[in-house]
Amino acid sequence: MIELSQEFDVHPNQIKQWRDQLLEGATGVFGEAPKADPEPIIDVKTLHAKIGELTLGNDFLSGAQRTAR
Repeated sequence: MIELSQEFDVHPNQIKQWRDQLLEGATGVFGEAPKADPEPIIDVKTLHAKIGELTLGNDFLSGAQRTAR
């Protein structure tokens, strides 16, 4: 460990911490893959309604801006 710390110019305690972290998490890296969170359910109808609402608002504001000039 002392040789490594001198070669890479890091403190031996840092190398020990990295080693401990690797040993703790090695199964996650080299073992089974962690279970991914399930994809959120997307309500397409709600999204389309929101897009329509925002489009109407933009159109209204765009028309109000033209008449103000």
